[in-house]
Amino acid sequence: MTYPKLLTIQDISCVGQCSLTVALPIISACGIETCVLPSAVLSTHTAGFSGYTFRDLTEDMPAINAHWQKEGICFDAVYTGYLGSTKQIDYVKMILDTTKKAEGLSVVDPAMADNGKLYPGFDMAFVEAMRSLCAKADFVVPNITEAALLADLPYKTVYDREYIDQLLAKLTALGCKGIILTGVSYAEGRTGIVVLENGKYAYYEHELLPNSCHGTGDIYASALVGALVRGKSAYDAAAIAANYTMECIKATAKLDNHWYGAAFEPVLGKLIAAIEA
Repeated sequence: MTYPKLLTIQDISCVGQCSLTVALPIISACGIETCVLPSAVLSTHTAGFSGYTFRDLTEDMPAINAHWQKEGICFDAVYTGYLGSTKQIDYVKMILDTTKKAEGLSVVDPAMADNGKLYPGFDMAFVEAMRSLCAKADFVVPNITEAALLADLPYKTVYDREYIDQLLAKLTALGCKGIILTGVSYAEGRTGIVVLENGKYAYYEHELLPNSCHGTGDIYASALVGALVRGKSAYDAAAIAANYTMECIKATAKLDNHWYGAAFEPVLGKLIAAIEA
């Protein structure tokens, strides 16, 4: 039995079912030793809560990395999520260069934008820095807003295959090796995932659920990474992660007033079964 060791780098919101509080249990449930590097600690996430606490851990990152190097610690895979600044991106690139095994897997979720807009506090300098990080990744996992920003193309809500192909071509030109583009809808009431690997296009389509939840992007990326590290193909991993994320949304819809996240824990068994299949 192989027992891979993965590092995930992103913030931790103590309450809110996103970022590390999602990534750690989901990837661990996939049978992977999951190590963490918190980029910041928040009392809650920032969507819908007020008065939350925030502690920036940027300056701790190089010292942590130096200790890992001293101890000879390295990782079979590195997965990055939300990063708060260009300085953090620079440190993450250093960590990739020094602690990821040469044959290891790197996955970047360029979590910086949605619905046509950058998240608060980000600017085009951050986008440029994220481009350089994505160029180092084996797989990038953007939504259409993030892909358009990275590709320097207009964001569209109505599009066709030609537009998606333009995004993929621009991202490939940036140096992105594998691309898993989420939220791609070609038909009303349907959505899906585009997978570009070794220049080959594939599309996994599924139903578009009427409700959505905060943190489902983190759930999707974490399940995807777990499946990839466990040896699933990019297409199969993308489909497993999509199906699991839909199960989380459906489980959440049955709850009263669970507005701040998705109930991913009650359906973890379905993800484990898909990984083991």
